[in-house]
Amino acid sequence: MASHPGTMRAVQYDKYGGGAQGLKHVEVPVPSPKKGQVLIRVEATSMNAVDWKFQKGVARPVMPRKFPFISGFEVAGEVVELGSGVSSFKPGDKVIATSFPSGGGFAEYAVASASMTVLRPPEVSAAEGTCLPIAAVTALRALETVGISFDDPARGASDAAPARKKNVLITAASGGVGHFAVQLARLAGLHVTATCGARNLGLVAGLGADEVLDYKTPEGAQLRSPSGIKYDAVVHCATTGVPWAAFARVLAPGGKVVDLTPGFVAFSTALIQKATFSNKRLVPLIVSPTKEDMELVAGMVKQGRLKTVVDSRHPLSKAQEGWAKSMEGHATGKVVVEVGGAQ
Repeated sequence: MASHPGTMRAVQYDKYGGGAQGLKHVEVPVPSPKKGQVLIRVEATSMNAVDWKFQKGVARPVMPRKFPFISGFEVAGEVVELGSGVSSFKPGDKVIATSFPSGGGFAEYAVASASMTVLRPPEVSAAEGTCLPIAAVTALRALETVGISFDDPARGASDAAPARKKNVLITAASGGVGHFAVQLARLAGLHVTATCGARNLGLVAGLGADEVLDYKTPEGAQLRSPSGIKYDAVVHCATTGVPWAAFARVLAPGGKVVDLTPGFVAFSTALIQKATFSNKRLVPLIVSPTKEDMELVAGMVKQGRLKTVVDSRHPLSKAQEGWAKSMEGHATGKVVVEVGGAQ
């Protein structure tokens, strides 16, 4: 029997555009888990750029699939009901999940596929956990894409230094994905150069970057390492485009740039480079998290090897504030919306 009320509070939008002001607070029916799904009482959800980009219409007509739409693709909470065929969880389990592409995190209850849901260790808070399924996993996959190995028994980062330290550049290193990428690169024994805003130079250095550049300085804008090194890899987390020529100047032979927010130009460039057997490559990356990915990063947080930087926390009743904060593009770490408690 379902242990939840018939309706719930949620925040949704019913058309493209409108930004934070386009969000509406509503009372809607609690969703029912279908075969292979779990119903989660949401404790926290976190913002990603795709939340407001989908609202702006960058993926129309594919996303959202229909209106009205409840956004929120990373959730942390408690399992309250199981769909048919689910035996890996039980009511009361604390979990984290990704609910892409259906969303639903901006509500008191959300459904997620059991295959995209993992147990949340007691040492990992809901606010920390909700930042992992997409943001931390994207950072992990980006590094693996450029050949960085995470090969301990749990596929975790090895503390053993490689024969030659690879040099990696991480842009927007204080952002939601970037701050995880810095830590993971450091765990993998890389030499890390990072770019961020002036106010976050100390934070990024504290996360493990060897060199930190203010992106507004001439050196930062040109992505030049203070020590003059060339990069074996670049993890481009910034949502703003950078001309390929700027990357090419600072890449070592055989270097790769992983673009985490690729557009048409990025895909076109990658195709041309592949066709011409270019020595330096741009790699557009669209990540689909797996259960194993989520378990790995949650385990790292549990062990204290990886930490989540939370920019700000907002109750569901003030979700617009978190939405606007994310749209500004200058959040330090992740923006979290907390559900339940004092609203």
